[in-house]
Amino acid sequence: MDWLTSENLVAVVTALVGVLVSVGVAWYQWWVPRQRRIGYRVQLDTAIGGAASGAAASTGTAVRRGYFDASPGLEDATLVLLRIENDGALAVTTDHYTDGDDQGLTVEFEGRHVKAVVVTAPDHPRLLSHFPDTWTGPAEGATSIALPKVPLNRGSSYKLLVLLGGGPIGGAVRVDGSLAEGRVHPTRSITPDDKPPVFSRAALSVTVLLTACVVALAAIIVREEPPPPIGCARGTLTVTGSTAFAPVAEELAKEYEEDCAGATVIVDTHGSTTGVRALDAAGRKAAAAKEGPPAVVALSDGHKPNGHPELRETMVAVSLFTLVVHDGIPVADLDRERIQGIYRGDITNWSALGGPNLPIRLVSRNAGSGTREVFQRRVLGENEPGNSSLDCEHRDGPRARVTRCELDSTEQVLDTVARLPGAIGYGELRASGAVKGLHRVAIDGRDADVDALGTSGYPYREIEYAYTWGEPPADSLTASFLTYLTRGGGQDVVRVHGHLPCATPKGLRICGEE
Repeated sequence: MDWLTSENLVAVVTALVGVLVSVGVAWYQWWVPRQRRIGYRVQLDTAIGGAASGAAASTGTAVRRGYFDASPGLEDATLVLLRIENDGALAVTTDHYTDGDDQGLTVEFEGRHVKAVVVTAPDHPRLLSHFPDTWTGPAEGATSIALPKVPLNRGSSYKLLVLLGGGPIGGAVRVDGSLAEGRVHPTRSITPDDKPPVFSRAALSVTVLLTACVVALAAIIVREEPPPPIGCARGTLTVTGSTAFAPVAEELAKEYEEDCAGATVIVDTHGSTTGVRALDAAGRKAAAAKEGPPAVVALSDGHKPNGHPELRETMVAVSLFTLVVHDGIPVADLDRERIQGIYRGDITNWSALGGPNLPIRLVSRNAGSGTREVFQRRVLGENEPGNSSLDCEHRDGPRARVTRCELDSTEQVLDTVARLPGAIGYGELRASGAVKGLHRVAIDGRDADVDALGTSGYPYREIEYAYTWGEPPADSLTASFLTYLTRGGGQDVVRVHGHLPCATPKGLRICGEE
């Protein structure tokens, strides 16, 4: 239950709220309009008589002339324009009115009585046929109007212009009635004097709620300090071994120290085999002194050498390596047969391979290098020839068939190949791309490409292993750093440096095949 933190709970709840709001809005937009609905709204409610206008009479805002001024009984008169419409998604037929007899809807005017009524339907004149001569309208002095059962298609409407008396403007106007599988409800009218809102109330509410969700999630994701690695530990740890994997180890060490106060991670690499032997020696020394396991992690290009049974291995990533040549050599691809001929001394000049008349100079790693061991096993199929040059340019003795030197690190090999005309060497894929003066060489027509791993058959690759002395204690810095490297945030660093983490689905398959 490591994920059950307050931040994660807030994030989950916030995400659920956002999803539920979106689903609710979608449901409302889809379901509610699919009911049968008759809406009504008052579009006009104005005084004709001075007694009906209330404050309007004393302020002189109502001026009457002609019929309205001369006719008796209009002193308290008001005019109401009422719109009745089908604002649902389904048609309303005469059968859907359930109040009985011929009555469909009832319009009530609170505090006022009906003097006269006019029915209009300018957009749907056929609706007037449902108000026959037998419909006499309201009786004189009635406070309500009984309307017939008028069928309304979606969007159809008609209006009532009602002359009222006996009360001031603003009295309640209600339309009642029963609909099968539907309802009658008031709607709001926007008069010419009203300013329409930019957003509806529902849209504004949803926008505010979703904005709050986004802000809450952003507050969790964008924090002043990033979340620390799983199980931070204090102390000092030494990472040794592969120089090809050293750039990854150095960046991981820096990030771990920044995230975990009190932790110091020292990266000191001198080659895979050298690192494994150093770990083994430190473990035996600690065991002899009856101390705990040493805080050392040894990185190795490929499996450790035979022996060292106390060491425990963990697969980290698939690493790609590549051949490199000096930029003065226009060779972009070599098959393994020609590579083996170069390292056996059968081919000693680039002119034999279509290049310039330059001697071939082999720039190699020392015997403790995992990069060299992988090259010998996967590309050459045999060991490299002996060291014959101290300066990588001239042979130290006449018997040597090739000019070959050995260096201590991948960085030294790449720098020497870039500097020395006619030189060929090898190194880790991403590191080789950062050096000017050299270029990569494909093997058997296949380029080193992380994305093509598992399908291209590129031979110069190997699994990167991390070795510890036995199983490190769960609360130790060694265990914490190893978890960070193989399953935690360190996987992103591994990817950035051109390696494929074994913990990924593709990496699991490839690492399991090796």
